[in-house]
Amino acid sequence: MSEQLQRMRRVGADIAAKHAGSVDAEARFPHEAFAALKAEKLLGVMVPTELGGAGASISEVVALCHALGQYCGSTAMIFAMHQIQVACLVRHGLQSEWHRAFMRRLTSEQLLLGSATSEAGIGGDVRSSICAMEVQGARFKLSKNATVISYGADSDAIMVTARRTAESPASDQVIVPILKSDYRLEQTSTWDTLGMRGTCSIGYWLHGAGDVAQIMPLPYADISAQTMLPTSHLTWSSLWLGIATDAVARARAFVRAEARRKAGTVPPGALRLAEAVNLLQLMKSNVVAAARQYEAALASPELLTALSFAVAMNNLKTGTSQMAVQVVNHALLICGISGYRNDSDYSVCRHLRDAHSAALMVSNDRILANTANLLLVLKDDPGLFP
Repeated sequence: MSEQLQRMRRVGADIAAKHAGSVDAEARFPHEAFAALKAEKLLGVMVPTELGGAGASISEVVALCHALGQYCGSTAMIFAMHQIQVACLVRHGLQSEWHRAFMRRLTSEQLLLGSATSEAGIGGDVRSSICAMEVQGARFKLSKNATVISYGADSDAIMVTARRTAESPASDQVIVPILKSDYRLEQTSTWDTLGMRGTCSIGYWLHGAGDVAQIMPLPYADISAQTMLPTSHLTWSSLWLGIATDAVARARAFVRAEARRKAGTVPPGALRLAEAVNLLQLMKSNVVAAARQYEAALASPELLTALSFAVAMNNLKTGTSQMAVQVVNHALLICGISGYRNDSDYSVCRHLRDAHSAALMVSNDRILANTANLLLVLKDDPGLFP
């Protein structure tokens, strides 16, 4: 076990799990867990060592998200969304001195990065923007009606997408990190939801400004396809797997308690527990295989831009998001009323509510429609191994 993973499990068990109930009940940001994550220097693990980070691989970050997901889904989702932004900086900002300096500051100050990619009026399509950069000399400014900026009030910087210029088409986008001191948020919605309540995914008008040097050099289309999309699907899937893993652990504990209480008999939930463990193994296999596929693709531009890779990442997200609900529902049926109660040691209420968010981030229907278009031109692969 890596040192980072040990520290994450310590934060999860000692802090995140302790406050998960109040974070969920009050729909509040998990301040205690993120204070601990910052103290353990876990926010900058992906940043290269020469810039003060740990140089963690995507597989190592996926493992961290999985571990944290077993203690608090909201905390793990915020951590995952932060790491998605860090991955974009690390993969596409190392040739820019501004972004290198920003990564040094991120690691030294343990800055928390948010994201403003959604926007009113684009119908959920993050690959389109109405908001546009207004450049004057070496400075820019922008105003964006973001339908969601998760944990925006608690972010130290926000990565914002916008059209390159006011004359650019909606799909000609850039992405830029803007520091908290350089933007202003005007709240436009509230966050009172079924699950993932601690992510505080509130809508805001964001008014920001900065130096032109802050704008990421690569078009957002490339950053999204090469880094943001696969990293999102991998980190999200791993934390959903973490939620399902803890639900199964509670179901297993319930079955064992029943077996001890009625010695010599097989509890009614034992068979369903075997089914849940089987589903959990399939989920884990999908996440591990996808992480290895992405790491292999990082060394090959041809693999990274292949239609088969895009389909594989899409399938990971849609498949894992559906299976998470199935697994947690199995755990609920195993634990019965004890799993249904919020005040039980075997409760999986929060797990099930959090898991239901998975199919909506980004909508599975939108992803499946994209996959369907890709399949029209993708050649069949009859082989077992890539």
